[in-house]
Amino acid sequence: MTARTPRKRTNGDRKLVKLHLGCGKRHIPGFLHVDSTRFTHVDFVQDIRSLVNFRDQSASLVYACQVIEYFDREELPNVLREWRRVLCPGGILRLSVPDFAVIMKLYGAGLKLEWFLGTLYGRIPDGGGGYIYHRTTFDEASLRDVLLSAGFLRPEKWNWRDTEHAYVDDFSQAYFPHMEKEKGIQFNLNMQATRP
Repeated sequence: MTARTPRKRTNGDRKLVKLHLGCGKRHIPGFLHVDSTRFTHVDFVQDIRSLVNFRDQSASLVYACQVIEYFDREELPNVLREWRRVLCPGGILRLSVPDFAVIMKLYGAGLKLEWFLGTLYGRIPDGGGGYIYHRTTFDEASLRDVLLSAGFLRPEKWNWRDTEHAYVDDFSQAYFPHMEKEKGIQFNLNMQATRP
């Protein structure tokens, strides 16, 4: 499916922004970057569960790649509702997560478990000397249900090649074998949905 790229729009007198949540080391020009870890390109160092420093309906696009699996499944609808709050009507929430269904197919085809540990469990510094790990995983049906339960419309797959950030190599472009983007198997699930 083709990703819908938000047009440059305004909300009254304010220009709408694009947010890159949980950006880590990845920088996308033209986006505001929000992460709990300080990198030179991060505009707001904070927990992305709450976006209190952003006004209602102030963003046209919220992008989070390999981020939501760090939240408890029970808290995720509330987090997504908070992200929905900052999106303008018709704005897009674009997500990328490890695709459990594809991972299981690859495992069933003979890949060793060790190959999937990073993808399934993740590991990022918590800022206090420890680490946080993935708390859940998704397939297409379960991610669609989460998006709908958080009040989004029209969950659909998106193709990284059709986005304004296609030149930024992140996990939305994860393939097996590594970097085999033409003939490999994509093992991240890319889905987006629209704010009513």
